[in-house]
Amino acid sequence: MGRKWKMSKKRGAENRVERPKKERPSTNYEELVRENKNFETFYKAQKIVPEEEWEAFITCMKENLPAAFRLTGSKNMACALLQVMKKTFFEPLSQLVPPELTQEELDTGEEPVKPLKPVCLPWYPDNLAWQLNLTRRNIRRCEAYWQLHQFLISETETGNISRQEAVSMIPPLVLDVQPHHKVLDMCAAPGSKTAQLIEFLHSAEEELSATIPPGIVVANDADNRRCYMLTHQAKRLQSPAIMITNHDAAFMPNIHHTRNDGSVGPIKFDRILCDVPCSGDGTMRKNFDVWAKWNPLRIARRGLEMLAVGGRLVYSTCSLNPLEDEAVIQRLLIEADGSVQLVDVSSQLPGLKIMPGLEDWTLINREMEVVKSVEEIPAKNTNLFNKHLFPPTPESREKLDLHKCVRILPHHQDTGGFFVAVLEKVKALPGEKIYFEKDQPVDQNQLATNTQRIRQPPKKKRRQGFKEEPYYYFEEDEVVWPGIDAFYGVRKEVGAGLFLSRTKEGKKRNIYFTNSLIKDIIINTGVKVLVRSDNKGAPCDFRLAQDGSQVLLPLITNRKISVTGNDLVIMLQNDDMEMPPEIVTLDPTTQEQCAGTGAIAFLYKGNDMTIELVGWKGNKSVRAYVAKNDRIHYLRLLGADTSKYEKNKFAEQRDLEAKNNSEEDVSIASNKTVESDGENGQSIEDTAEVIGENSIIEKVDANGSGSIECK
Repeated sequence: MGRKWKMSKKRGAENRVERPKKERPSTNYEELVRENKNFETFYKAQKIVPEEEWEAFITCMKENLPAAFRLTGSKNMACALLQVMKKTFFEPLSQLVPPELTQEELDTGEEPVKPLKPVCLPWYPDNLAWQLNLTRRNIRRCEAYWQLHQFLISETETGNISRQEAVSMIPPLVLDVQPHHKVLDMCAAPGSKTAQLIEFLHSAEEELSATIPPGIVVANDADNRRCYMLTHQAKRLQSPAIMITNHDAAFMPNIHHTRNDGSVGPIKFDRILCDVPCSGDGTMRKNFDVWAKWNPLRIARRGLEMLAVGGRLVYSTCSLNPLEDEAVIQRLLIEADGSVQLVDVSSQLPGLKIMPGLEDWTLINREMEVVKSVEEIPAKNTNLFNKHLFPPTPESREKLDLHKCVRILPHHQDTGGFFVAVLEKVKALPGEKIYFEKDQPVDQNQLATNTQRIRQPPKKKRRQGFKEEPYYYFEEDEVVWPGIDAFYGVRKEVGAGLFLSRTKEGKKRNIYFTNSLIKDIIINTGVKVLVRSDNKGAPCDFRLAQDGSQVLLPLITNRKISVTGNDLVIMLQNDDMEMPPEIVTLDPTTQEQCAGTGAIAFLYKGNDMTIELVGWKGNKSVRAYVAKNDRIHYLRLLGADTSKYEKNKFAEQRDLEAKNNSEEDVSIASNKTVESDGENGQSIEDTAEVIGENSIIEKVDANGSGSIECK
């Protein structure tokens, strides 16, 4: 299509009349006036900010939000990268004196480069979350800041750093996820919070439990395309316990699984994250129909229905508006009638300044008129306001405990605004269906009204979207399994039944892996662990995949060798697939382990850090199957040179300027006229050529004879 368009465009070029281009007005976003009278009127009435802090609040709201990020992945790798970041970038930058402005920059009103002040978020575990006041202007003018920026970009592309607003990291923290929990993220895309949930699921100390946690994370989003973006994000974490669904969260269907007694019933989740789409501060006064739709309420209500008794649901928004925050929680608590209660989580966030939830607020309509009660709702607003939007009565405030909600104000710690409420389900909701297993004790008081017989769920029509091939789990007689098992020595407690592929018959290209709970649910999922390899003479038809190395390597006993840090550097700095490094260049202890050809894993342990890479061993050489950005990441951790894979635009500019200056000096020197007393008193002219990096000067006298000098 693109080629045809280009051809037709070219053919019609001779007949096309050139029209004058319209000049687009340049927009300087820094010059936009950040003021809104209605915003100030509305939030002053809500009293979410103490009166003495109002000016600081408004001033902060008008400033740009600092960049925030966290280091991801396994704890030991994240901590290793943290040390590299602090030693290589933060410590030198703390001593850096920003460059002074030139006179030209002063004349144009350029602001000076501000000193960099990395801020560690004290409430995030293990010092793995940071804020930076790194602006585009500073990156453009200061080489050290530019290098830090390139580091952050590179590590983000490999998934070792996640760019995420500081307050957005809070909901997964207060959810308190444990490795055995069944977790649901109802509105998951783009996936930053989902990644946190997966990390917590893999937080067990024991190796096998950390690799294959007994719990799961179900990440759901209503947008089909965003689900594929979510898949890409989750893939980096190599978890066999993640599945992605595509449903409207407000009407999310039950997910059935085979239970311990052989019956089939819906999963009740231990933890549910309900980070709802919100209008954003200020737009509620422009889009009043949001109040009538109450999507956040419907999503949260459905979440409570899917929550197990004793489980925890976190409701969060990026809005400060009590109509999207406390009003929703109030209605949930009233409808739950004692089945749900708020949990105080302020002690779980040490170092974070928070404000308690509001117990009183003010309704204001589009015309900025205050509506004091249900009876005073104007006729023009009856389709927008209802009794549940008003604050609780003094009598019911103590029962609701809305002060246990958490509100984060921007000016307190230079963050965005945020609201979080943690709800615990203490008993079944009124009218909720209860599913009992055969040997489970039954509450006779609930049996008559709140139970239903367990039956096989009906087959549902598949939702339209991107077409996916089905997955097939290995049977006991799977043809390719004996060869894989013998070559890699798979641990007996794992077995073949948790491996799957998308091909039932014929050659299998990729092999995936899930935990047992995912298999019971039978959902398209899995992390790729093996890839077909058609190398002649290879003892096994499948090689290891780096995509799933963190999952598979703890499960196999063969084809793993210990290497030195220098061995890894040699392999990582050599990306020539035609001329891989020879085995003789490796450490003697490594050479002794290199027996047999085929897929192999290289394991390095040192300085509280473990690096695991997959690759291939030939007859005389070895190679690592690692992508470019991952090579940079591992070389950084090893303290090795990364210049081969990184370009420094400041250094390139200096080299170019030095070369131009050198050529200019040579040109000036070669054009000088040297006078000499010749035989006839005639002058001697010097002419010169510059070839490569050498200055070659040809001297010719009046008689035509000459000499050549190299400078």
